[in-house]
Amino acid sequence: MPLTHTAAFLTISTPNFDRLVAFYQQFLDQAPVTFRPNVYAEFQLPGMRLGIFRPKEGKESGVRDAGGMGLCIEVANLESAIAHLTQLGYPPGAIMTASHGREVYANDPDGNWLILHQGHPHP
Repeated sequence: MPLTHTAAFLTISTPNFDRLVAFYQQFLDQAPVTFRPNVYAEFQLPGMRLGIFRPKEGKESGVRDAGGMGLCIEVANLESAIAHLTQLGYPPGAIMTASHGREVYANDPDGNWLILHQGHPHP
């Protein structure tokens, strides 16, 4: 079953959220287009988006510790995406619900972050 995705963007997880957001704000000379204090910031760049987030505490996600870059893929159906990733032999952690939607964390074969995200339906 193919993965039905709606967008992809680069993400950086960090326990030093405020410091990293301030750095990229100065480096890119722009404010984030989306900002949730102490949780998530997103910058719009030509041809891509850059998201910075503070990962949830604890090991419930089933992936490596915070720090580093990852690929965030917005999907149309999170359960189908989880089934597809599991079928490939890389099952993600538990589904987490956040203010921006539902998501799961996983790793690719080299240990890089994969974040599958399904946003809230638009009214």
